[in-house]
Amino acid sequence: MEEDALIPVNLWLAGRSYRILVKSAEEEQVRKMVKIADDKIAELKQHYAGKDDQDFVAMCLLMYAAENKGEHASQLEDALEAIVAKIDNVLGDE
Repeated sequence: MEEDALIPVNLWLAGRSYRILVKSAEEEQVRKMVKIADDKIAELKQHYAGKDDQDFVAMCLLMYAAENKGEHASQLEDALEAIVAKIDNVLGDE
């Protein structure tokens, strides 16, 4: 299989299933990052009041962006905007 080939991966984040395409070589890292994000969201739920899981996902993304700003800030902002748009799209379909 070609290393750059995209494979479908089902991930759970904030109690929801997401099917995404990733490079096979990046699958393990993506799963680890989703686990870290899901753990952070669970931690935030214990400490802060929120209307729904989207509040906690947004808080998690903002914390990540603040911790990782720097020379790749514009790339990170673009990626975060794309993720938020996808979440809004999924939540709007319910």
